[in-house]
Amino acid sequence: MEAAAISAEVAEAEAVGDKGLKKNSIGFLDGLAIGLDSTAPAYSLAAVIGSIVVIAGVQAPAVLLVSFIPMFFIAAAFYYLNKVDQDCGTTFSWVTRTLGPSAGWIGGWAIFTTGILVIGSLADVSAYYIYDLFGLDGLRDSRTAVILLALVIIAVMTTICVIGTELSARVQRVMAFAQIGALLLFVVVAAFDLIAGDGGPRSIDPSLSWLNPFEIENFSEQLIPGVLLGVFIYWGWESAVNLTEESEDSSRAPGLAGIVSTITLLGTYVGVTYCLIAYAGLDKIGRFDDDAGVLGAVGEDVLGGLSFLLVLSIIISGIASAQTTILPGSRTSLSMAVAGAFPKRFAEIHPRYLTPAFGTILIGVVATIWYVGASAVSDNFLFDSLSALSLLIAFYYALTGVACAIYYRHELLRSVRNLVFVGIAPLIGAGALAYLLYESILQLADPADSYSGTAVLGIGVPLAIALFFFIAGIVGLIAWRFTGGTEFFRRKAFEAVPRDVIDGGGRVDAIGLSE
Repeated sequence: MEAAAISAEVAEAEAVGDKGLKKNSIGFLDGLAIGLDSTAPAYSLAAVIGSIVVIAGVQAPAVLLVSFIPMFFIAAAFYYLNKVDQDCGTTFSWVTRTLGPSAGWIGGWAIFTTGILVIGSLADVSAYYIYDLFGLDGLRDSRTAVILLALVIIAVMTTICVIGTELSARVQRVMAFAQIGALLLFVVVAAFDLIAGDGGPRSIDPSLSWLNPFEIENFSEQLIPGVLLGVFIYWGWESAVNLTEESEDSSRAPGLAGIVSTITLLGTYVGVTYCLIAYAGLDKIGRFDDDAGVLGAVGEDVLGGLSFLLVLSIIISGIASAQTTILPGSRTSLSMAVAGAFPKRFAEIHPRYLTPAFGTILIGVVATIWYVGASAVSDNFLFDSLSALSLLIAFYYALTGVACAIYYRHELLRSVRNLVFVGIAPLIGAGALAYLLYESILQLADPADSYSGTAVLGIGVPLAIALFFFIAGIVGLIAWRFTGGTEFFRRKAFEAVPRDVIDGGGRVDAIGLSE
């Protein structure tokens, strides 16, 4: 009996990673589903495709193709960085090693705050469409009813994240299949009708030139604004990498799931947009600028009685992303706490579920408070929060691309592949996102370009929100530097991947554990 008890203890210890997370909880397909669901493809398309078509016309598919390029390059950076440092803090850990603890802290803070900004909006859209799907028009048009149902969604999704990664993964598999399946059904039926000559009354003969970004007439007025929107709908795939310490084949599978997610999204987004324009024409889609009803409206013409599947996919998309968006923030705060960059409370792991329960619940609670507060101000303030989100995304993605080139700098000239995919591509991705960040700041500084249309200290509301969170991060960094994080901020910057790790395929020691 004693031997059996010892064996059980050993097995339990082997099943738990350095930070207390349960190892080998999910596989590649689970990570892929989580990466896809985090981007909320159906919701994202419905939210912005009308605006992109208004901006770029028939070249909208080309805009989505260009938007994919920096995302793919940053996904490559995540893949190569995760190969040698499987840390659930991802950007926080990698940027800390290369650019220093202060840059790493701010990068981690940016990830932590993204969930707070977006979770409520995702749940809000899902709640609205749930009422709409069941014909409950009175509840659908009542902000109070929508907010109450959205709060229930946030609470349920937060609970699932606490209960366990396996449960989260199983839920995400079903949701990923449902929303991608509905979008692909739309593409197949619309393409078949177009080939048969049965498109809509204002259908357009499709052309391969729609995929050519060089056919865009005005880069500054069409390509740049379109790409600013396009980058947003690719965001989220890295959630799979945040679960690296809970994944099978952790040095390879999570990063690969991120890359495959971006490629899958490219095919889905371009395919839907291509068929949408060809089937419905520009005039009809143009009426849905800033209106998420475009998929439902065209879907009725394409799918007839099955058009409810597109509405259902938007509901599922919002719910799925509301859940998966919690994961990066909770894992990043766990990694920061273990490294001594955040209060120790965030390092607490649930004894039964082996998840970072405190960080997960806190993100759910703060996201709820932000959502209710934003809704109380106005619906437009909620939309402005999403615009602010794009600034934070571009910021920490760009940091990650730079970190990859610095961390691997001694390996870049060892092969053409290393030079291109580990050095040049991540830097191009980082540079492109830094430029988009700059353009976004200029654009959002104008109050007229915000949903609210009002000024805060002379600038637009989205930029004010982003600056609020950034300044709050700076204040938090300074406060922690002189209180509990003195040791963390003494770390040296400009690390490089150790040669023995490259040769042996191992991993570096986690920050704050073995150093």
